[in-house]
Amino acid sequence: MATEVHMPGPMCLIENVKGQLRANQEALGILEDITQPVVVVAIVGLYRTGKSYLMNKLAGKQTGFSLGSTVQSHTKGIWMWCVPHPQKPGHTLVLLDTEGLGDVEKGDNQNDCWIFALAILLSSTFVYNSMGPINQPAIDQLHYVTELTDRIRSRSSRDQDEVEDSDEFVRFFPDFVWALRDFSLELKLNGEPISADEYLENSLKLKQGIGQRDKVKELNLPQLCIHKFFPKKKCFVFERPVHGKKVAQIESLQDQDLDSDFVEQVAEFCSYVFSCSKVKTLSGGIKVNGARLKSLVVTHVNTICSGSLPCIENAVLALSQTENAAAVQKAIAHYDQQMSQKLQLPTETLQELMNLHRASEKEAIKIFMDNSFKDVNQVFMTQLVTELETKQEEFLKKNEQASSDRCLALLQDIFSPLEDDVKQGIYHKPGGYHLFIQKTQELKKKYYEEPRKGVQAEEVLQRFLQSKDDVTDAILQTDQELTEKQKEIEEHMKAEAEEATAKIREEMQQKIEKLLKQKEKSHKKHMKQLTEMMEKGQGRMREMQQRNEQLLQEKEKCHEEHMKQLTEKMEKAQYRMSKMEEKIEQLLQQTKSYEELRKQLTEKTEEARVQMREMQEKFEKLLQQKDNNHAKLMKELTENLLNAQKVYKKVCQIREQLQQEKIKLQEQVRHLEKSQCVIS
Repeated sequence: MATEVHMPGPMCLIENVKGQLRANQEALGILEDITQPVVVVAIVGLYRTGKSYLMNKLAGKQTGFSLGSTVQSHTKGIWMWCVPHPQKPGHTLVLLDTEGLGDVEKGDNQNDCWIFALAILLSSTFVYNSMGPINQPAIDQLHYVTELTDRIRSRSSRDQDEVEDSDEFVRFFPDFVWALRDFSLELKLNGEPISADEYLENSLKLKQGIGQRDKVKELNLPQLCIHKFFPKKKCFVFERPVHGKKVAQIESLQDQDLDSDFVEQVAEFCSYVFSCSKVKTLSGGIKVNGARLKSLVVTHVNTICSGSLPCIENAVLALSQTENAAAVQKAIAHYDQQMSQKLQLPTETLQELMNLHRASEKEAIKIFMDNSFKDVNQVFMTQLVTELETKQEEFLKKNEQASSDRCLALLQDIFSPLEDDVKQGIYHKPGGYHLFIQKTQELKKKYYEEPRKGVQAEEVLQRFLQSKDDVTDAILQTDQELTEKQKEIEEHMKAEAEEATAKIREEMQQKIEKLLKQKEKSHKKHMKQLTEMMEKGQGRMREMQQRNEQLLQEKEKCHEEHMKQLTEKMEKAQYRMSKMEEKIEQLLQQTKSYEELRKQLTEKTEEARVQMREMQEKFEKLLQQKDNNHAKLMKELTENLLNAQKVYKKVCQIREQLQQEKIKLQEQVRHLEKSQCVIS
């Protein structure tokens, strides 16, 4: 973020001590801290002409730059006041107030020429302050402009043509503003009102005279130089602020105490400077910030003090070298920061490190390009690339070392149990070599599974395994010696085992045959008992089934007889009912006057109906009894069937038990036979 500097008041930037110019280190430190682009406004003019008042107004203050109230010049050297730009956020307005030109106390104008030249070189807007109208004496006082080509060079080559050199000034010179103080004339030309800018252009017209050409050329030289060096020109006229001796107290006067036209003119002047003054730039469009302005001040002052002419090209070159060197360091610092933040050593692969290096290198180069300018012959870019390559090599070595250290630590940690086992003699036995190699392979697999071992993983592993070759050879030799002894012992034990096996085989064979005979007898006996029980159970089942069938037949016959009787009764009752209905119909047809007979018939009909309901109820009871008898019979049959099933299930269980005993017996026989084979 750009740094904004707030100075409470002005400070001397370039001191003038007994005619010797010297940069003030404290002021340079303030400029060094300003990272914002700067708009530099310098004011030059005869002493005691009110330059400092205008600069205070530009700073937005009533006081600041010293306003002398006597005939003696107060400002010595060049004073600086840095304030935030009132109309351009992110910019700093640098105001430069110079000591008055033509001070009789200095004796010669050599010092004035350098002050004038420095104001031109450092500013982006150059204000020339003078008293009264523009006339020949006023133009003659601008003779410093005619000497600029003798004081400033645009290029460092000595064989450069002076005219070509002066043509170059236009690209580097500031905008020109002429402030006319205590101006009392009317702005008219040929009776017509004109603007202050038109007044300036008319005053700078070349004189057309008759006589010596050299004399006319000399008179027109200031106008020619102003036209040539300052294509953009502006003019402001100022009324006298107050009358009489009150001018000496102008610092303490408020705007209402001053001439209203003067106040308005000062406001217009400040508004123009704020809105139209450009950022100080160098060749190539390089914007100047506080640090770059400091470099220009130091370079130009040192050049003047050394007796040489200030050279714009050399100043830019010196600035570029300073800034390019700083840009290299800034790029390297960014590279180091990115690598330290993102790099975790060791990297899994070399490509991972190279990708991170290239990304950080790309960002570092971009930072260098953003902060550098005029890198002639790519000197600083080459330096940056060389330093980045050196750092790349350093990171490669660090990565390899970190990988080696991690891998060695992993191997010592993973293989330490194996080394302990070797010390305890676990592998000093027949077959120990094979077990040792197998364990080594398992530990190698575990090592390979560990992450972030880095680029030295395989090489460190091979070196580690080679360092254990002596241990491996010792285990192999011991294994071979013990294996030969083991074979001799095994052959002796085998002979003894064969004799013991033969005896055991005979004894086992006899026991097996005896057990088989006993199992066979027991099996036959159980099978006979089961067969008898099965036959008895089947006989009982047949008898129960016959009884159930007889009972069902008897019940069916009884049920059919009851149904037949009920059906006959129902048919008879229905027949009677039909007869009675016929008689009733006949009686009804014969006469309707026999009410009593009808009542009797009705009563008899009701009685018949009651009898019918009773007969129906009896019929339903008989059906219900039949159903109950049938359900009872079915329940008895179901119980008999369940009992028979239980008996049958029990028989099956006994049969399964016998089969399982048979299977166990067969397994015992096979086991005995297998034992005989093992012993043999």
